[in-house]
Amino acid sequence: QVHLQESGPGLVKPSQTLSLTCSVSGVPITSTYALWIWIRQPPGKGLEWIGDIVANGNTAYRPSLKSRASISRDTSTNDTSKNQFTLQMSSVTPEDIGVYYCAVALGDYEMYWGQGTQVTVSS
Repeated sequence: QVHLQESGPGLVKPSQTLSLTCSVSGVPITSTYALWIWIRQPPGKGLEWIGDIVANGNTAYRPSLKSRASISRDTSTNDTSKNQFTLQMSSVTPEDIGVYYCAVALGDYEMYWGQGTQVTVSS
């Protein structure tokens, strides 16, 4: 059974860096079939793809966020407690407020989501 859980601070000050972690069970983070994704939903708006990462470490980002977003995962250990991937977003502003989701796509037909975590940007 695939399970994803986001974690991180719910409140970030403007200009600081947001760091979120997605803890995964049921699929190894090194799986070559997996596309690990971060998505967000600003209040009153639709879902926004932030970026993703694949097994070989290649990443892709939303063009408007590319200069500030960084997605990574730790494949240096066999410790299953480290089966996770992270999102860092620098220089946050109130426009970064929203619910942040991690997700994984397994092939063309399977996709699993975390429950989401609220992020607020305020001093």
